Amino acid sequence: MTDGTNPLPGERSVAQLVEDATTQLRTLVHDEIQLVGIELSRKGKRLGVGAGAFGGAGLIAAYAGLALMAGVILLLATVWAVWVAALVVGGAGLLVAGGLALAGRSQVKRAVPPIPTEAMAGVQEDIKVVKEGVHR
Repeated sequence: MTDGTNPLPGERSVAQLVEDATTQLRTLVHDEIQLVGIELSRKGKRLGVGAGAFGGAGLIAAYAGLALMAGVILLLATVWAVWVAALVVGGAGLLVAGGLALAGRSQVKRAVPPIPTEAMAGVQEDIKVVKEGVHR
């Protein structure tokens, strides 16, 4: 038997158990916050790649509309009327730009919504485990 001041080995006071639980909970919350940061960073990178693809689509559409298309128009003008050649080449340039825009949209969709869903699922699981432990 103990007098309450010196617990036997393996026995811990309520205060010590509460202190351990508080420390573990603090560590758990800290780890979950780090997970949120990692997940948001990953989604932010995907969003950046998608935005870059959209920017690339615009840049290519502009250059294609100025330099390469002019050369193809001149080439086709030897067979067709100049205005027909210009319409054909302009339409082809728009198709290429549309393909790049679709690729960019795909990347943006993968990154949105920028909610840390994996971290939220982990926090919900942690809350469930803590609640089950409290009810025991």
